[in-house]
Amino acid sequence: MEKEKRKLQEIFVLSGPPEYTFVQPVEYTGLLVALQTDGRSIVIEGPSGIGKTTSVEKAIAQAGLQHKVLKLSARKVEDALFIADLAENLPLGTVLIDDFHRLDDPAKKSVADLMKTLADEGASHSKLVVLGIPNVGQSLIAFGKDLANRIEVIPFEANPEHKVRELIEKGEAELCIDLNIKDEIIEASQGSFYIAQMLGYDTCIRAGILETQVEKISTADSYEAVKSVVMSRLARTFHDTAVSFARGTKLRREGRAPYLHLLHWLSQSKNWAINADREADKHPEQRGSVSQVVSKGFLSDLIHSSEDLQRVLHFDSRNSMLIAQDPQFVFYLRNISWQRLADEVGFLSLDFPSRYDFALSFAGADRAIAKALFDRLENAELEVFYDANEQHRILAEDVEEYLAPIYASEAQMVVCILGPDYPKKIWTKFESQQFRQRFSTGDVVPVVLSSAPVGVFDEAGRVGHIAWDVAADFDQQADALVETLLKKCAELRSQKRAETGTKVS
Repeated sequence: MEKEKRKLQEIFVLSGPPEYTFVQPVEYTGLLVALQTDGRSIVIEGPSGIGKTTSVEKAIAQAGLQHKVLKLSARKVEDALFIADLAENLPLGTVLIDDFHRLDDPAKKSVADLMKTLADEGASHSKLVVLGIPNVGQSLIAFGKDLANRIEVIPFEANPEHKVRELIEKGEAELCIDLNIKDEIIEASQGSFYIAQMLGYDTCIRAGILETQVEKISTADSYEAVKSVVMSRLARTFHDTAVSFARGTKLRREGRAPYLHLLHWLSQSKNWAINADREADKHPEQRGSVSQVVSKGFLSDLIHSSEDLQRVLHFDSRNSMLIAQDPQFVFYLRNISWQRLADEVGFLSLDFPSRYDFALSFAGADRAIAKALFDRLENAELEVFYDANEQHRILAEDVEEYLAPIYASEAQMVVCILGPDYPKKIWTKFESQQFRQRFSTGDVVPVVLSSAPVGVFDEAGRVGHIAWDVAADFDQQADALVETLLKKCAELRSQKRAETGTKVS
């Protein structure tokens, strides 16, 4: 009997729930049981594109609840207002709340309170099902610790390869075809049902397969050819968005590109989410610049300033989680040339041979100058060693062992602020002993205060130095000094790039 013909878009589906290629994720059975338990609200969390929404809808139908389901999205203003007042509209039946993370805190608290009430009453008339990005369950529990034992949190992880293979093989069977790059599609999907659907669809388009075949045929295009077509299409949607994020709130060409590195680390994450603080700790050469844009709210402000960025990224400042919301955007990031992106944005280099760009050496009496330099250099997205900012790391360490390598080699340049007290202090004597030999290589920038003669430090008299007039305008001198340091840093970045090229590490 001839196989019933179906359209390609019905099989490998790019929008809406799939019918013929639906695969139950490993979490499906637990979801079904939770749906059938009175009073038990459900939180389903995980990255986009792994089948959360489709699975919920299938499980709701299987549980016989589909006739009384109210679907709401936090993306819609009218829905968000209704969600905040759910408790006033009981009984509700089954309420499906999508994009929960986009609600404001009062609305989230209202939902959390209602979940607790329904659980305590064992209510059979209402059930809340929340869908969201990773850690949405934790954000709910934050509004009431006693909620943890009253709701079912089901984390949807990246699907195992055999589940993605099942999806592809269902598509092959429905279309009566053999995808010659099936293994490559499965690997490239990295657990995303959506990416598997997309790559299956484009492979068929390339092969001219638009419906079920009368006789089985095989595709012949290489995976690279299919990926090239997909990337060309995705670039039209996501290229400008990626550039905008990588540039940040203000491009610092000589800086350490914190936004670009955050994006790069996100692309490498298996669950499409990273903890920005933990990632910064894993990459000491980026720690200061990344921590700054996170702690000062610049990252959050950047995402909230752009509808394009909000469509693909979410930042949860409560737990420093940066999360990708669009599987296509993730696929795009995983397959771009990061060096080309860095070049287009305008960064001078992404190769940072030193842990710090600058280390500040000064006596306590001149801390105001050091703090002014630190603040300005940090705002320029550079890595700066400043003792007051490192106390938590120095604590319980052998201080001399900790400081010695920083001034000897781990900072690309040392800025020593030479005031009258500099030669009198034990720690400045120790620090200067570490970088004394670096005068000959031009790695030390002496800043000589007018209140102290150049002779206060012999080597400073033999090299170029910057004069600081203690009677002149403080901020103007700080701005001018930092501008000089930034130019020096840019020069070093350009030299390094010319010598070795650059790469994202």
